[in-house]
Amino acid sequence: MGDQATAEDVVQEAFARTHAGRRRLRDPGKALAYVRSAVLNGCRSVLRRRAVAWRRAVPYEPPVWSAEHAALLGEERREVLLALLRLPRRQREALTLRYYLDLPDAEIAEVMGVGAGTVRSTIARGLAALARTLGEQS
Repeated sequence: MGDQATAEDVVQEAFARTHAGRRRLRDPGKALAYVRSAVLNGCRSVLRRRAVAWRRAVPYEPPVWSAEHAALLGEERREVLLALLRLPRRQREALTLRYYLDLPDAEIAEVMGVGAGTVRSTIARGLAALARTLGEQS
């Protein structure tokens, strides 16, 4: 999540929602599993909102030497984004968390609800798929 306060807010919200809807739980023994899922979904929502805010933010653009160079940079970014959107959701999520939000494996694993090894292999497969897709476009 990037900071403890945000993580605590997500957990608190998950517990509050579980408590408010406790009468609707079919199996009270599965309340902990429900809370875990609610926390994971809350983390995904926070990260999704951050990603949207990041995409809408005005990025820092280093000075470019020519209009042609600027056009090429914009085209490359567009191609990478389109290739990223074609990946399976889990690979896209892992790559976004790593390279756009700069999260370490442990935090990515926590957000995605998988082990750190799974995160590394998912990222490796996603990068390989991106390389293939971008190589085909060249």
